[in-house]
Amino acid sequence: MRKLRVLVVDDSPEDVKKASSLLEKGGHSVLTATNGVDAVAIAEKEQPDIILMDIVMPELNGFQATRQLSKNPSTSTIPVIMVSGKDQDTDKAWAMRQGAKAYLTKFLDQSSLFATIEKVMA
Repeated sequence: MRKLRVLVVDDSPEDVKKASSLLEKGGHSVLTATNGVDAVAIAEKEQPDIILMDIVMPELNGFQATRQLSKNPSTSTIPVIMVSGKDQDTDKAWAMRQGAKAYLTKFLDQSSLFATIEKVMA
């Protein structure tokens, strides 16, 4: 897998640290945001290769941020993978309707994370 610039969006410092650590061990570079508003701004400015997006966050939740990213011509080609503690089929379906390309349930393990990233980037 080529080295990617990954934007990790989560309001939990522990979850950001865990995802960042997994990604960096895999050779990827990581950008971070703690809410949807910052995620949209960073995605527009930095144009990451892929975004890992939490759902439950203050200001702008992950569904809202993903919808904004998918409708914005400058960010619509950046794939979003929703990463949430919620494991309901309705959340997964709603994530896809907002423009997400995949849905992972926390807590991440490296093999499923990288397999999902590879599938989405193919």
